[in-house]
Amino acid sequence: MIEFTVPNMTCGHCVSRVTRALKELDPSARVEIDLGMQRVRIQSGETKESLAATLAEAGYPPAQAAQEA
Repeated sequence: MIEFTVPNMTCGHCVSRVTRALKELDPSARVEIDLGMQRVRIQSGETKESLAATLAEAGYPPAQAAQEA
């Protein structure tokens, strides 16, 4: 899984937008979001760079790629 910290993700609407954007990029992606920790974990065939770009385009640029697990 690829993990990002998304500091401006603060509410349920943000979670919905992030999930929708990632699913538009890769409909089969598994997306796990921990709103309290502002963490997004994605299992996808897409690259870390394309996932980060998709988050940024949706208005939620990741602060950092925490790790790949």
